[in-house]
Amino acid sequence: TVIRAPFSGIVIAKSAQPGEMISPISAGGGFTRTGIGTIVDMDSLEIQVDVNESFINRVTAAQPVEATLNAYPDWKIPGSVIAIIPTADRSKATVKVRVAIRTKDPRIVPDMGVRVAFLDTAPSSSGPVTAGVLVPADSIRGDAVFVYADGKVERRPITPGRVIGTEREIVKGLRAGERVVLAPPPSLRDGAKVRVADK
Repeated sequence: TVIRAPFSGIVIAKSAQPGEMISPISAGGGFTRTGIGTIVDMDSLEIQVDVNESFINRVTAAQPVEATLNAYPDWKIPGSVIAIIPTADRSKATVKVRVAIRTKDPRIVPDMGVRVAFLDTAPSSSGPVTAGVLVPADSIRGDAVFVYADGKVERRPITPGRVIGTEREIVKGLRAGERVVLAPPPSLRDGAKVRVADK
């Protein structure tokens, strides 16, 4: 017997063994299965991310995004919003958003942890700095922010843009996904060693 999959892909789980009965619905008994395996179409992988409902009005279809996998924090993956799923999770006050991945790479596999930055404009290929990054307004001191990395902070000159609610657009000087210090104290200096406070 030959069983053909409806699409090309990779088998990531085998649910049935030789001799077991397969049925579209569970018929009871220890030898009845409703499927023989799980197949993943690696060419159609997408990201599903929960967005706080207070920010969902800033997300639109086809909006450019940058995704960062937890396993590869320095790799920025370009993408775009496919759709906003029209239902909310009341327990978390979030709305789910589907994001298309523009880069096909074998390092991207199902169920990986990922963070997504929604951009006002598409990332430029001519340089590492991305326009349209939003940060909390109280993280800006004068014309700079303090960027956290590897246990210390770097004072980074920036060009601020529009004020959007409690956030400020950074037109130049900050990459999507970088972490900034909230409400930096006057005593904070470039190169100071810090630690992330427990939530």
